[in-house]
Amino acid sequence: MSVSAALPVDLSGIRLDPAQGLARQLYQALRERILDGRLAPGTRLPASRDLARLLGIARNTVTRAFDQLYAEGYVEGRIGAGTYVVELATVPGPPPAPSSVAAPSQAQQRLLQNHLPGPLDGAPRAFRVGVPAFDLFPFHTWARLSARFWRKPDPARLGYGDPAGDGQLRELIAAYLRNSRGLHCDPAQILVTCGAQQAISLCAQLLVEPGDRVAVENPGYRAAGKAFAVAGASLLGIPVDEEGLDTAALECAGGCRLSYVTPSHQYPSGVTLSLARRLELLDWAERHDAWIVEDDYDGEYRYSGTPLAPLAALDRQGRVLYVGTFCKIAFPALRLGYLVLPPALVEPFARRRALDMRHSEIGTQAVMAEFIAAGHFQRHIRRMRAAARSRRDALLAGWPRQVPGCAPLPVVEAGLHLCVRVDSLARERELVAAAAAVGVEVNALSDYWLANSEVPEDRRAGLVLGFAAVPEARIAEALQALRRAWKL
Repeated sequence: MSVSAALPVDLSGIRLDPAQGLARQLYQALRERILDGRLAPGTRLPASRDLARLLGIARNTVTRAFDQLYAEGYVEGRIGAGTYVVELATVPGPPPAPSSVAAPSQAQQRLLQNHLPGPLDGAPRAFRVGVPAFDLFPFHTWARLSARFWRKPDPARLGYGDPAGDGQLRELIAAYLRNSRGLHCDPAQILVTCGAQQAISLCAQLLVEPGDRVAVENPGYRAAGKAFAVAGASLLGIPVDEEGLDTAALECAGGCRLSYVTPSHQYPSGVTLSLARRLELLDWAERHDAWIVEDDYDGEYRYSGTPLAPLAALDRQGRVLYVGTFCKIAFPALRLGYLVLPPALVEPFARRRALDMRHSEIGTQAVMAEFIAAGHFQRHIRRMRAAARSRRDALLAGWPRQVPGCAPLPVVEAGLHLCVRVDSLARERELVAAAAAVGVEVNALSDYWLANSEVPEDRRAGLVLGFAAVPEARIAEALQALRRAWKL
């Protein structure tokens, strides 16, 4: 196929092979012309309908090619005026051949290689972190609801969906947050995501410019820090003490564009951000015109007292983006989470997500909506909370009374894991290696620190243990294996 009629710009020479991906070919042809100057900055591209007609291809194909150019920053839209080539600050070298993929920069490669968690293959073992008791999930109920949906799905739900997520599910999430977490939000503020990590990555992509400083807890959730760093942020580690993020240290650190926190159950230390610190953090965000990304990854698991209100429930200035997930209640492979956004951010976030994947798969959203509406979700939460408490108790009761070089186990009032300090990095490595040799997963606390931390290495040492992944009998077996491995 080739352009065979006059256009506002010269696109002669574009030939598309029907046997290959048409949208990809068109995107590459347009990008090549932008990079070599044939499509100069400020040039208006043809309307998608016109270009599709002249190339003899579907309009959706042209739209997908344009969407990729938008996503990579080669073109921009002007309301009511069309699509225009942007002014590129620097012109990159020759584009890669059509079959090649641009490699990450050396800095990005170093970033991605350093302490990124690998895949955890097979069924969970003691004491895997981040895994709930999904052996208790009612798969029979889920299968029945799924079969009922797919037996005769509503045709209105089978086309291209709302990138923000299924409307019914968003309404039910809003009701759940209102009743269980004291967080009042409109369903329109909710964006359904593929788990919490995609929600965090969207925050990094839309809220951070290259060079911006982002405050993260130190030690903290490294995958979140990686997402912000890949977006170009300069990470600033803020210490954590028994009250959570040290807001005084955050204030002294100077201007930050954003702060990422896990206030309900700090990851990995397990402490809860105090109410005073929560209010100080919100005040900091307002005074510095900054954002707060609140990751409430396992807020449903509270074993004593009433959970403190999320930061988002206390926010009166629209500064908090609240990250929630179903993966810690159901199972990680579900990949279903959500963002609660300040109203002004809903549309840009939905548009950005649409460029990546249009929308989430409808079946999982529809089945989860019915799972919640029929009361199964709340019953399952109660079952999971009871199971996690029982498995926590099994770990606390069976843990060796004295492990040389280890502090006593802490009081555990929330979450799915605990953290115990070790007196030296060498001892930490010895304990972790011995555990791995007998098939027991024990995580090193030192892996959760930023590489450039000023804290001495020995003060970073510790063990992080998940306690919900396996039943009590297997916890007892793992503890016996650790006694042998650690020669206790």
